[in-house]
Amino acid sequence: MSLIVQKYGGTSMGSVERIQNVARRVAKWHAAGHQVVVVPSAMAGETNRLLGLAKELSAQPDGRELDQLAATGEQASSALLAMALQALGTPARSYTGWQVPVRTDSSYTRARINSIDGTRIQNDLDAGRVVIVTGFQGIDDEGNITTLGRGGSDTSAVAVAAALKADECLIFTDVDGVYTTDPRIVPEARRMNVISFEEMLEMASLGSKVLQIRSVEFAGKYQVPVRVLSSLTDPQISLEEEMSSGTLITFEEDQKMEHAVVSGIAFSRDEAKFTLLSVPDKPGVAYSILGPVAAANIDVDMILQNQSVEGTTDFSFTVNRNDFARTLELLKNQVGPAVGAKEIVADDKVCKVSIVGIGMRSHVGVASRMFRTLSEEGINIQMISTSEIKTSVIIDDKYMELAVRALHRAFELDKAPSDAISED
Repeated sequence: MSLIVQKYGGTSMGSVERIQNVARRVAKWHAAGHQVVVVPSAMAGETNRLLGLAKELSAQPDGRELDQLAATGEQASSALLAMALQALGTPARSYTGWQVPVRTDSSYTRARINSIDGTRIQNDLDAGRVVIVTGFQGIDDEGNITTLGRGGSDTSAVAVAAALKADECLIFTDVDGVYTTDPRIVPEARRMNVISFEEMLEMASLGSKVLQIRSVEFAGKYQVPVRVLSSLTDPQISLEEEMSSGTLITFEEDQKMEHAVVSGIAFSRDEAKFTLLSVPDKPGVAYSILGPVAAANIDVDMILQNQSVEGTTDFSFTVNRNDFARTLELLKNQVGPAVGAKEIVADDKVCKVSIVGIGMRSHVGVASRMFRTLSEEGINIQMISTSEIKTSVIIDDKYMELAVRALHRAFELDKAPSDAISED
């Protein structure tokens, strides 16, 4: 008998019929003797509907009240799922985040989990019940309801799995696993059977939308095996088949790991680039530029400082495209004049494309193959960032799909690792 945590997204919980399908799937696991905890999202579109109502009443709603409102979506779906399971004859009980409790800090709308008390959940599991815990939410030290931000149910599920020392956390979504890249851009993209936490963390941080990055961080920190699989299959699919489907996110040293040099191509359109021309090349100039940006709560991603020419240099960095207007205003009105920049060049039509793979640690020539491939396609690289297992480039937005397809082809990601070419 295993202890399994299952998470279902909003699409899976989108209607009474789909909730009933989820209940059938959960009941199947329970009937086979497994202890099951379910973490559901709100029904598809419900969180947006609730936040839309709030925005109709106030342009900038109070964060505490937003969380109080948004948390009701998961409460409704959890109670409905408990009812659906009970209708099938499966004993079930639902809990909100504050009833467990899931303890968080007080950062409303983007709270972080501090601890989870699994006692109440474990008591119900030992009594033979399925336990349903609302995703996306918790409670702070003063008793206020908090939410974890978009995609927070993924983090909730992994955190519950860590607290209970679950055997595996199953993330049921509307895709059947993690692919080498987005199949909508590259139809030949291949679903991976296994990927390391480290690779998945890079993929999530670089634009892959399969899992929320905080959930991957949590899984890696507490070594919770996570499987991404489809909720759109027949709920009565055999357990043996279901337990081996999707993509398992696990530890690098796992002997089952696919030893690919490059495992996947990630990309993000949410990029904006700024360049301050001819700033003085002297100690402290980087802080003079990026300090005020950080103080404005704007996250900086890639940074490039050119070679000094006659005592001046060009300084470039990227931010999320949502912060483009705020960053530009800050640079023009405050930073640029303060550091004596000759000109500020802003571009919100750039994107980031990245190759990721733990095999890059032990193979040379990987980055050069990437650069050669982009060059052959006539794609100019504006910025480069590297780590042990990834190389990222900033390019013109209009070339993103071409770049992803070309790199996917160059590294033969449509083939299983054993069939792919070896590196130079």
